[in-house]
Amino acid sequence: MPVDLRCYVITSGVAPHVVDVAARAARAGAGVVQVRAKEVTTREFLQFTTTVADAVQHANSSTRVVVNDRVDVALAARDAGAFVHGVHLGQDDMPPTQARKILGDSALIGLTTGTLKLVQKAEEQFDVLDYIGAGPFRETPTKSSGRPPLGVAGYPPLVSATRLPVVAIGDVTMPDVPALVRTGVSGTALVRGVMHADSPETVVSSILREFEMK
Repeated sequence: MPVDLRCYVITSGVAPHVVDVAARAARAGAGVVQVRAKEVTTREFLQFTTTVADAVQHANSSTRVVVNDRVDVALAARDAGAFVHGVHLGQDDMPPTQARKILGDSALIGLTTGTLKLVQKAEEQFDVLDYIGAGPFRETPTKSSGRPPLGVAGYPPLVSATRLPVVAIGDVTMPDVPALVRTGVSGTALVRGVMHADSPETVVSSILREFEMK
């Protein structure tokens, strides 16, 4: 089934609270939960990925779970029967073509971009990729890409340059979503905007509503 990218939630950290918020976001209709946890061992990341995936599956079996960067962790989790659908790759990670060979045709594979050149290069891999992330929307404390912020005006040229669905990422907050929807992006990715929200369900529902209204 086509993946719903409208509300794309990215986790941060490995606390029990993170698992709870991921499940609540999925229950509210988030289409994708990306498991991201820096500075942990591979074993810890695999265990945490499995825990999040299990919580998401019980909350909403329509939500997809992808692993940040680590093709090996995604494969190991899937082989163990975890509710993991694929991987999201950065520019310095395993090439998408190799990830596709390892994870198979059914896997969900995304790639981070953020410049016209990177989007055009991703377009050349249209048959390999399922979607691209594009950012940063603005400077973010959670991850430094070295690329200049796109702002709202930076997205229409990127959307026009590819047939792949584009997800805006990089310190996106709920108030930013209406303007981003109008640029033609297929989704918005939030880290702190959901992870730190008093009501993750309200944030997710509001984002989905904005896309329905476009």
